[in-house]
Amino acid sequence: MMLPRKKTIIVLTKLLVSAGVIALIVRDMDFWSLKADLLAVKVPMLALAVVLLFAQTFVLCNRWILILRAIGVSLDWLAGWRILVASTWFNQVLPSGGEAVRIWMLRQHGVQWSQTIGSIIADRFIGLLALGFLISAGIPFLFSRLHEHFVLFAVLGIVAAAYFGAIILITSIRLPARVTAALPAGIMRFMMLLKAPLLASARRKSLFGSAIVVHLITVAACYVLAIGLDAGLSALDAFVLVPLVIMAAAVPLSIGGWGIREGAMVAALGLVGIAAEKALAISVLLGLSNLVVGVIGGAVWMLAPERAGAGYSSDRTPAEKDDATANHQL
Repeated sequence: MMLPRKKTIIVLTKLLVSAGVIALIVRDMDFWSLKADLLAVKVPMLALAVVLLFAQTFVLCNRWILILRAIGVSLDWLAGWRILVASTWFNQVLPSGGEAVRIWMLRQHGVQWSQTIGSIIADRFIGLLALGFLISAGIPFLFSRLHEHFVLFAVLGIVAAAYFGAIILITSIRLPARVTAALPAGIMRFMMLLKAPLLASARRKSLFGSAIVVHLITVAACYVLAIGLDAGLSALDAFVLVPLVIMAAAVPLSIGGWGIREGAMVAALGLVGIAAEKALAISVLLGLSNLVVGVIGGAVWMLAPERAGAGYSSDRTPAEKDDATANHQL
């Protein structure tokens, strides 16, 4: 378990990163122009972005349920959605808070520690693989938009490294026991957590399909917001550039992606001539739309039966108790 002092330092550091990056971005901007853009957004487009991001929670739930089934956990779909949407609120207000809440709520259903943590790690990993696929698909269109080729090479390097790691991981899973026994224990634990979902051929297409749709919904939400702000962002440019923003925001260095997402959005949309104020407005409205979904998740959390320990049996089997003890010591 992480010590309270260490947690506090991490939270404060991420808060400073978010605040610092935003301060750097707005330093040379026309504040009144930014304010005018935020207030001038077309309300139907803003509402549509919120609806899209809310609908995204159902696709996220489908991806997670498929992973859970692959590792032998049969969780009711409604319970899975309730857990996932409740975690969105904590993702908005606490660093990694959503994952902690997902773990805790899933444990109320008697799911073992290894399965609980494994499902979340696999969920993140598969989401990153799908994001890498979208970025790879958009790379041919980046050539005409990037004047500095070293940026393109950096993007290619990141995607290549991610897929190289995935190939090594999947290959390692199939290695003979005498070979894997020589690998570090930490790598072996990570491999075993991902083994079932990655090798579940029956659900693999649905799993990766859901992962891709999740990111496409974020792209669509940004495109809708750009329309609402008359930013002049084309659908193709949104498809090419927004995944790069998602990748940057996924780096766990800020609170809820704030700051890093805004900086990445300004830089990415600037490649196609969109003013920094417009790009920042799109990013801020995207963050606020996510916050609205998070508030809905907070309401679900307040009403969730898991908060009262519903569905959780304290009389776990010896195997479950051993599993919990072993993982607590990791």
